Amino acid sequence: MAICRLRASLSLLKTKSPFFHYVPLHGFSSSQLSSQFESVGFIGLGNMGSRMANNLIKNGYKVAVHDINCNVMKMFSDMGVPTKETPFEVAEASDVVITMLPSSSHVLDVYTGPNGLLRCANLMRPQLLIDSSTIDPQTSRKVSVAVSNCILKEKKDHWEKPVMLDAPVSGGVLAAEAGTLTFMVGGSEDAYLAAKPLFLSMGKNAIYCGGAGTGSAAKICNNLALAVSMLGVSEAFVLGQSLGISAGTLTKVLNTSSARCWSSDSYNPVPGVMEGVPASRNYAGGFASKLMAKDLNLAATSAKEVGLQCPLTYQAQEIYTELCKDGHESKDFSCAFRHYYSGQDEL
Repeated sequence: MAICRLRASLSLLKTKSPFFHYVPLHGFSSSQLSSQFESVGFIGLGNMGSRMANNLIKNGYKVAVHDINCNVMKMFSDMGVPTKETPFEVAEASDVVITMLPSSSHVLDVYTGPNGLLRCANLMRPQLLIDSSTIDPQTSRKVSVAVSNCILKEKKDHWEKPVMLDAPVSGGVLAAEAGTLTFMVGGSEDAYLAAKPLFLSMGKNAIYCGGAGTGSAAKICNNLALAVSMLGVSEAFVLGQSLGISAGTLTKVLNTSSARCWSSDSYNPVPGVMEGVPASRNYAGGFASKLMAKDLNLAATSAKEVGLQCPLTYQAQEIYTELCKDGHESKDFSCAFRHYYSGQDEL
């Protein structure tokens, strides 16, 4: 199957304003809200996206998909899911399109490239475009402006123009599989309310964060805090081991004390302490260190742009960059316990 790789660039523009006339949603049932988005396009079928798309299918949406990976496309095709060769073809078949992509450059490619979602800006079918990628807020705002300048092929209900939401997620692969993700959503609040049934088909929480780019900003801040907490927990476990306290015992202390956090009670980094987490399988799967390094780069860049001193951001950025250079880029980010701090497994 011929899969096009797209290229594009887009100048920075400022965005704000509602893009459709809002009809109050309290008069609509969940099924009525869902029905306006019966046909859903999904682009980006990696570890997260493939599971999110599966949950949409399970919840009764008509889904069409696209990815540059021919193997994953075949997997969906074998399931009876329509596959499209370009993002533009996905747009032509969908009322709403969701993208889940690795980086800002991929998002620009898929939206504004020669065969991208916005190829026929004067006559777009989708009313709503949702980007769940973890990217910088500036790119989210650029693409939102580009979408707002497009025209709908057919005006439906109260939608006057296409709308974009930036809606990155938290929870990782396990939550994507279970449909328990948290969505952080930026853009028009009315569009967020209309899209909420979609979010709750893939997750358990959807939080409105503000205007365009604020969903992306929330995700960067969340992952910054996650990276720092994982490093802090790992450092504490290694110090505990050095002082004669087993990681299992210290875990009990942390999880019933003031230091309790997700990195200690749900995603413990010490092999042998907790089942079902990446540490229990040689740090395979989960959230790759290279992705954490990418997100910390986004956080560091954003901090510099607003003139904010963030020493923990820069320290965490250095540690995860070093882990990647040492060959651990594909291992889960909790591998810092073993590969940066030289922590020991629990016997």
